[in-house]
Amino acid sequence: MSARIPLLIDTDPGVDDALALLMAFGDPRHELLALTIAAGNVGLGHTVANALKLCDVAGVDVPVHAGCPVPLVHPAADAAYVHGQDGFGDTGYVPSARQADPEHAALAIVRLAKAHAGRLLLVMLGPLTNLALALRLDPDLPSRIGRLVVMGGAVTGQGNTSVPAEFNIAFDPEAAEVVFRAFPQFELVDWEAVVRHGFLHRDFEAWLARGDARAEFYGAISAHTRRWSEGKRGDHWHSADALAMAAALQPEGVRRAEHRPLAVELEGRLSRGATVVDWLRRSGRPDNARIVMDYDQARFEAQVRAALGA
Repeated sequence: MSARIPLLIDTDPGVDDALALLMAFGDPRHELLALTIAAGNVGLGHTVANALKLCDVAGVDVPVHAGCPVPLVHPAADAAYVHGQDGFGDTGYVPSARQADPEHAALAIVRLAKAHAGRLLLVMLGPLTNLALALRLDPDLPSRIGRLVVMGGAVTGQGNTSVPAEFNIAFDPEAAEVVFRAFPQFELVDWEAVVRHGFLHRDFEAWLARGDARAEFYGAISAHTRRWSEGKRGDHWHSADALAMAAALQPEGVRRAEHRPLAVELEGRLSRGATVVDWLRRSGRPDNARIVMDYDQARFEAQVRAALGA
């Protein structure tokens, strides 16, 4: 058995997903098994194409499995206004010659969890649609996952999509509720943690300038999003999926985490998609979420620089 930790990433690339994937591609402690792809930041055709292209850019040969093209129940708007219509900044890149694997993403999750039972690190960077479907196919799936790390939520209601909701959860809240009910333990990197762990635009631009071909490609596809972010959020650039990936790959960098019961609001007129944390444990429900509150900023930035070859 390999000493490297088997890693499966479910993602909807997406500019911040791309940075997180570059981090994972180069990590020596983990063996990347596959990418499973969801719709989210943009439509499934684009997210699959973006995953294939990024693998080419990084020189990584792993299976890419297309998954669910829509949320489980209700339609949802994408985030093309942030990421570009194609999700990669509308740069017009030459598409990969590779094709996605014919196995559906949900089936791949079930198969790989069985093959690596008890050891698999599953990192969810987008909406949780594929994992929810996998749970319906295999209700025993949580017992086979070694660690589940989710980028999603806004644990005190300071969201980035609606007032209380974060994009990944709000895109498919029914799927998130299926997942959070099924897993007795999961790790959460929420949007509010992301806001606490930004880096200066000028620093990031310097890393891009010092980097290799990965940095050149990433600089191009992220330019639209970085301009949007600077206009909306000021001096700091925030990469949600990169922070989640840092915590997944190097959990020793987590300086503080809180364990609490967490659920998803599905019916609220003003709060649909909110992640409701029982901070005072009034419900009596078990602590299912380990919420990352603080991550070593220097360690995070070092992982980002390494991913860009800087």
